[in-house]
Amino acid sequence: MSSENKAVPGWIGGFEESISQFPYPTPNLLSLPLLDNMSNIDKLQHQQAVKWPEFSWETLKGETDPKRCFQMFAPDISRLGYNDQGRVFSIICPQQGTYSPSFGTLNVEVTVTGQRGWVNEATKEIAGDMSVVGKIWFSPSAHQKEKVKLIWDLFKDNKLPFPFEKSRAIRVSTHKPGNPQEPIFPLRKGETTSFDIPTFAKHTEEAWDVANLGVEIGPIIKVNNPMVDEFNELVMDIFNLGSGNMLQKSNVLTWDVWFTPPELVNVEEWRTHAERWRDSIDVDHKSPDGEGTTARYFDGTPFNPIENIEEIELEKIERFLKKHLL
Repeated sequence: MSSENKAVPGWIGGFEESISQFPYPTPNLLSLPLLDNMSNIDKLQHQQAVKWPEFSWETLKGETDPKRCFQMFAPDISRLGYNDQGRVFSIICPQQGTYSPSFGTLNVEVTVTGQRGWVNEATKEIAGDMSVVGKIWFSPSAHQKEKVKLIWDLFKDNKLPFPFEKSRAIRVSTHKPGNPQEPIFPLRKGETTSFDIPTFAKHTEEAWDVANLGVEIGPIIKVNNPMVDEFNELVMDIFNLGSGNMLQKSNVLTWDVWFTPPELVNVEEWRTHAERWRDSIDVDHKSPDGEGTTARYFDGTPFNPIENIEEIELEKIERFLKKHLL
């Protein structure tokens, strides 16, 4: 880890000292309101970029060997934004995607619905709380797939929503690991200690600092239309086939966020950052600042979807079409 801890110009600090429960070793942020992620962009003055967002999840949850995977998502989409005193006002989270032989590219985003916290640039300490929702939608390159067009037309004919863009995405609920009643989960300094981390997923030499968080995947948020809810479950099943059950219900998605040094914020650039990423990642899932890594097991062996994935997908899709088209 970089030993340099010199704060950037304008740094004042002290916010974490404003409430006695805030500081380490047991930061408690309950007295802070959970803020909307885009409502206070004008207050941002400093940021830390996440150049190395290292994710991990179990591909065979519940099995004797759950086959834990590790994957770095595309770099520099995630950021932590705060003011001169160190109060956090915005957190940008990552996007990723997977390819389905039948549906084409499916995009997934961890969308922040609320956040609170503090940063101390001088001590490299950080404490935050977050709530998020998972979103899945079809990339534009998938719109020409035969099965996608067929089901999209079916939805149009019945005036039903189809997840062809992020604003109409399938939404997946999340919560604190082990506590379905608690939608808020912590972001804390250091690497996760829940499992061993392979060397290729560490960035000790080049990173300025690291923090970790974990969230348990809940059920899909229903729209209360039987056909739409059934289709959304179908898309989720197919996404999990290709991604190794990344968003399987009750699976825990954990990530270590490795930061670059603090820097000043360009407010307008921050405001448009997520939208530029969405537009870019929608085009065949190409990331503007470089691609992430392939998913790998601890020993470095690449994760590969099951060999008969297309056959299983088609069987699921045909069953849905037979039920609703015939």
